[in-house]
Amino acid sequence: MTKNGTLTRRAFLTRTGALGCSIAASPLITPIALAAAPGDHRLVVIILRGAMDGLDVVRPVGAPEYAALRPGLFAEGNRDETLPLTDFFGLHPALAGLHPLWAAGELGFAHAVSTPYRDKRSHFDGQDILETGGADIGAARDGWLNRALGLMQGTSLRTAFAVGREEMLVLAGRNEVSQWAPDMAFGLTPQSQLLLARMYREAPLFRDSLDEAMALAGSLDGQAAPESYAETRDAMMQSVKSAGRGGGLEKVARFAAEQLLGETRIASFSINGWDTHAGQSRGLPRALRDLETAILTLKSGLGAVWGKTLVLAITEFGRTARENGTGGTDHGTGGAMVMAGGALKGGQVYGNWPGLDDLDLYQARDLQPTGDVRAYAGAALAGLFGLGRSDLEATVFPGLDMAGAPRILL
Repeated sequence: MTKNGTLTRRAFLTRTGALGCSIAASPLITPIALAAAPGDHRLVVIILRGAMDGLDVVRPVGAPEYAALRPGLFAEGNRDETLPLTDFFGLHPALAGLHPLWAAGELGFAHAVSTPYRDKRSHFDGQDILETGGADIGAARDGWLNRALGLMQGTSLRTAFAVGREEMLVLAGRNEVSQWAPDMAFGLTPQSQLLLARMYREAPLFRDSLDEAMALAGSLDGQAAPESYAETRDAMMQSVKSAGRGGGLEKVARFAAEQLLGETRIASFSINGWDTHAGQSRGLPRALRDLETAILTLKSGLGAVWGKTLVLAITEFGRTARENGTGGTDHGTGGAMVMAGGALKGGQVYGNWPGLDDLDLYQARDLQPTGDVRAYAGAALAGLFGLGRSDLEATVFPGLDMAGAPRILL
């Protein structure tokens, strides 16, 4: 919570810690933030909350160690369904709808990438660094996209839309942007809302912020309080799982496309559901289909403008090279990012592959990072909006060295 009593995502989720890190990976809301900027190119940044397993999405099938590290996740049937990308990499079958974009040069990936974040593998800290663009936790409290806007001439505040969802940190800061959220449920059942109100009625700052949020979301409709904590916990977890679904994500992408057809040049929203500690073969495909829906909805909605658009889908960190005992993967380090759009030099898997031998892994457990997510974002800002290297290294991404930055644009 900030000093003025505003309820932040971190404050809310910290107070509901009993529900585990899955909530950090699946926030109760999926907002969208937009900003108008000069020029004719468009940039869409999608935050994949929960740490996407890049080794399952862009599979290094040419690495002899891969199958041994993941005997369950990469079982024989799963192997046969892997879609070809290069002689070395294959694509998860849940992204089959995006595969034609690969052939068209409108889909690409970067592998073995990460932010500067290391070792603690916390969703909160990892997402903060991902969205602020800094090198250290707490080094920056505004978003890298917002700082980039401050360096562009002719940016302007768009007319505000319905406000009632948390802003995207990646676009938060001194340069004003508009926000909008789809007309979907608040993400908590009435029983859960009542429980929160009862829990924090003695904490004025939290209570006032919660009351404001509830007022924006709708009334409690006189629902009865839950009988037990377990009942409420289960209801809240179901709300988390359903947040952003039921057409909500497609609405977000469609709305973004509509605005990008006008004066808007930059959009950012998040997709949840990437924290696959268990049952990854069931959970990851659902999240990938959400990503596929978002990208295809953007492409369809943008029409000819798609040719001037770049989509960057980024996540806070990767996951362990080895699968765990529950059919999932744990928090890791190096991961992958997904890129799409007509402005992309696609049909490539960018990055320097580090290998999967025990001696090649980071701390003997994770894919070793060989590239910085920020360098790809910096290359996008330079190519799409003309930002210079010195501004990118000093202001947008403090501590970043853009030497040898990838050339990902046509």
